[in-house]
Formats: sequence, C-alpha cells, structure tokens
Amino acid sequence: MSGFPDKAVIAGVDGMASSLTAVRWAAAEARRRRVGLRLVHAFDKDSLEYPKPLPTHDELADMARMRGQRLLRKAREAVREAEPSVDAELVLRYEKPAQALLAMSEEAGLLVLGPEEIRPLGRMLVGSVSIGLAAHAKCPVAVVRPHDGEEHPPTEGTVVVGIDGTRTSEAALALAFEEASWRRAPLVAVHTWSGAFLSALFEEARWTLDARGIEERESEVLAERLAGWQEKYPDVAVERVVVRGRPAEELLRHADRAQLLVVGSRGRGGVTGTLLGSTSQHVLSYAPCPVIVARSPEVGASALDR
Repeated sequence: MSGFPDKAVIAGVDGMASSLTAVRWAAAEARRRRVGLRLVHAFDKDSLEYPKPLPTHDELADMARMRGQRLLRKAREAVREAEPSVDAELVLRYEKPAQALLAMSEEAGLLVLGPEEIRPLGRMLVGSVSIGLAAHAKCPVAVVRPHDGEEHPPTEGTVVVGIDGTRTSEAALALAFEEASWRRAPLVAVHTWSGAFLSALFEEARWTLDARGIEERESEVLAERLAGWQEKYPDVAVERVVVRGRPAEELLRHADRAQLLVVGSRGRGGVTGTLLGSTSQHVLSYAPCPVIVARSPEVGASALDR
C-alpha cells in the first residue's frame, strides 16, 4: 500500500477553470478509492489589501467569504455532474491557501490541485504554490490541468512511473501500482541511466565504455525493484523501460500515451518558492496528463532529501 489507504481526497478550489478540471478528476479518484472528498477554498487578509476609501476590511472579508462559498457550491455541482455517487464536503478557511492545504494534507490520502499557470516567453509553467505543496505536503499531490486544450484530462492509456532506486522512488512505485490496479491500466516503469560523465572520463583515459553491460545491470536493478510489487498486483501488466537518457525527457515521452504519470519528490525549502527535484518540476510543467508527486509517509516536510 502507498500508506494512505483510507484517507479522504482533498481538492483545492480557487475559481480558475483549471480548478474545476482538478475537482472533477479528484471526484473520480475518490470514487475509485472509495473515500470521502473535501473541497477546500482558503483566503487570508493579504488578499484583502485595498486603497482607501474603499470598503472596510470586515466588509471585504465578508465579500471574500461569500465568494468562497459560491466557488465551493459551484465546485460541488461539478462533482455531482461528474460523479453523482460522490458526496463532497465543503471547507472554507480564513488562512493563506498554501498553508491551509499543507495543514490539511496531514489528514488526506491525496491532495489535488488545478495549477496556477504562468507563461514566461510563451512557455507554460506550474506556479510556485503547486510546486511548494508538491514538495512539502504530507500526502501525495496530484497536479491536474486540461489535456491539450480539452476540458477533461485523459481517462484512458497507461500509468507511467519513474524509478531511480531511492526511497521516494519506492513510494512512487507503490502508488503507481495502486493507481494502475484501480484504473485497470497497464503500468510503464521507466528507469534511466546517464553515461555522460563516465563517457568523458573514459574518453580521457582512452577506455571504451561498456554501454551494453551497464544497461544489462540497470535492467537487473529495475527487475529487482519491481519483483515484489508484481507479485502483490498480478492484475497489473508491466512494461519495463531501461534507457540511457535524461529522466524528465523519457518520462514525458511515455506520458504522451498515458492517463497518469507518477514521480517521487525531492523537495527542499519553504512552501512557496520551493526547490523541487528538477525531474519532478519539469514533468509538472510539461506533462500532457495529470501528475502525482508521491512521498513516503515517513518523510516529513523538514526532512526531505537528506
């Protein structure tokens, strides 16, 4: 098990179109897991700054509260349309959104976000709040946005997981097998290796790099990592991919035919402006399907990537 078997799915609601996309996806995930769904909207005083002599702070807080209630009701209607069997609990908090969702992640099985997207020089990137929560939430975090301009993310295709042999990789593998089993989807396990540094050393020493031997050894490592999980989930068909290259590039290549991509977290830093592992950060920004960033339940927000 991934360590979060019976806890609710929590979805952030912020009024953006991507938020409703994420809410619908979260409802389907709650149905598959047979757990509750919580829709959360949070706001704080920093969002209520205004020049005088506009309405008072209390009046603006009331307006923000009413707006939050309206957004939550709209999100609940989206859930009812997408998944009528899922009953959503509405939660309104007067708190910084990132801090509220981080605190609630302690009691969640999955945190689902519709990312705040920024477009520097025409490129689409996931904003710092989503990246920060992916790095530090106490549960796995799913970042969901529309697929190729469509309203709904893909619901067919493979589940892809990145494996590098670390503890966070093992957590990603556990979650990926669960998701593939719930979805009745094949699993693609991707393990990459890079010979760039070794090639440079060998070239300088005039040695020949045994790429085939390295790949055979890496294939053995991957087989060892998968063995126990394949026994536990005999219903999941597994495709093993061992390739020389950059992890993010290979994961994105396989994500083209996937309904879900699962990676591990190696985050550091604060909740906003966080440094997330380069592979995770890259796939969050560019994957054409939803991405779940997994972590071991034993890894806390202050003890990452030691």
